[in-house]
Amino acid sequence: MRRAERALCLAVAGLLGATVLSSGPLPASAKDIVLKMAVPDWPPTRIMQDLANERYKAKSGNNVKLEADFIPWPVYYERLAASLTSGEKKYQMAVSDSQWLGAFVEGGYYMQIDRFIKDDPEWQAIFEDLHPNVVWAYSTYPYKSDKHYGFPQMPDVLVTYYRKDVFCDPGEQQAFQAKYGKKLPCTGEEMDDADWDMIKNIGEFFKRAKGEKLAGKTLDDDFYGISYQAGKDYDFAIMQVNGFIWQHGANIWDETRIPNGQAEGVVNSPEAVKAFEHYLSLLQYMPPVVKTGTMDIFKTDELFREGKVALNVNWIGFAESSINPQTSKVADKVAFGLAPGLRGPDGKIVRWQNIGGQPFVLTTWNSEEVTKESLDFCKWWLSKETQTEFARRGGQSALKSVYSQPEYVTFRPWNRTWAASLDWQKDVWHVPDFYELLVQSQEQYVKAITGQQDAKTTMDNIAAFQQDLLTQAGLIK
Repeated sequence: MRRAERALCLAVAGLLGATVLSSGPLPASAKDIVLKMAVPDWPPTRIMQDLANERYKAKSGNNVKLEADFIPWPVYYERLAASLTSGEKKYQMAVSDSQWLGAFVEGGYYMQIDRFIKDDPEWQAIFEDLHPNVVWAYSTYPYKSDKHYGFPQMPDVLVTYYRKDVFCDPGEQQAFQAKYGKKLPCTGEEMDDADWDMIKNIGEFFKRAKGEKLAGKTLDDDFYGISYQAGKDYDFAIMQVNGFIWQHGANIWDETRIPNGQAEGVVNSPEAVKAFEHYLSLLQYMPPVVKTGTMDIFKTDELFREGKVALNVNWIGFAESSINPQTSKVADKVAFGLAPGLRGPDGKIVRWQNIGGQPFVLTTWNSEEVTKESLDFCKWWLSKETQTEFARRGGQSALKSVYSQPEYVTFRPWNRTWAASLDWQKDVWHVPDFYELLVQSQEQYVKAITGQQDAKTTMDNIAAFQQDLLTQAGLIK
């Protein structure tokens, strides 16, 4: 080696040595890691993917990317179940309805997360900050136990959407007062105080035929007062029926009382039958499609956005499209209130509802490194900064430190209902047999919705089926 080359090499070596001494060991090269997550295709998961693309940087220094596999809601359960049970191990994470927890935990697909929470003060602080109803619904199996499997991705509740242009119209206000001796709700606070008796009056009052007047204008199509879930597919009746059942002081089969909780005598109690009769009694004020058993969450959303319904009870997750002029004919006319409830003898409204929304979960076949990266992503997602931005873009947060901020109610017009709604949420079953329970209940409810059988027969059939199935499964003694 020539003297000049040797001197240059020694100089470079010395410089490198100085760099190592001054800054410590050189870092290992970053790895490219993809977290593939199965998700239903709707705005909350689209927002999550956008935020991850724009903002997520792994603490490990690895190049970690979230890759959401967007699957249409109507086929989401079947697609996810097929993937998990096939052994293909396609997903590192998944958004999961809470009622799937038991089936997929017992199947060995969802990872228990308690050991990570127990050893990490940051995780403990996050779970302490989450509303307990959300933790119980999205994380625990068995329901309300001390075993946790999920993290909230998009918490959701039912709220009232209504047409402020017709509700606040002076002529409609005057006519309603004259007919019912009550003020027609106009402001959000007035709608918050609307019980099911008021909803019945609203349904009757706003049911108009083509050619009649509505808020001073002649209707070019029939118009209807109210709508809510009454569909035969998936859980598109039971989510609303359960609210009526709980509000009337009745109950569904209670898995927290395994093995002593019974189905017969509970599911078909006189109070439960009365609750379902109440649910059915309001269908007459809805668009006639309800009698076909196809009034699912998509149809109620569509009818409201098309301007055919005065008031709709639906999930917050659909509200963004109702205020978007590109997707809604009533975008500038929508206001929101708490979901209706049953007024008790003390004058207070009982508002129990079945919680919506979903957790995301980790799958059990991931390497230790991928598990750590997945947990870090979940921790980033549930950070105050990320949750605030999610809410700012139209999502919801179950972190008290986020939704208690004064600015939270300014992000979207329905956010004023959020905190109060969380206190009234319960959940449907988490047990592995949930799918059989769900399918049979839906079939029975829709027979009543379509006029094929009465409420008592329906509840008796559901109770008998559940008693037999759950006894055979060892969940009822």
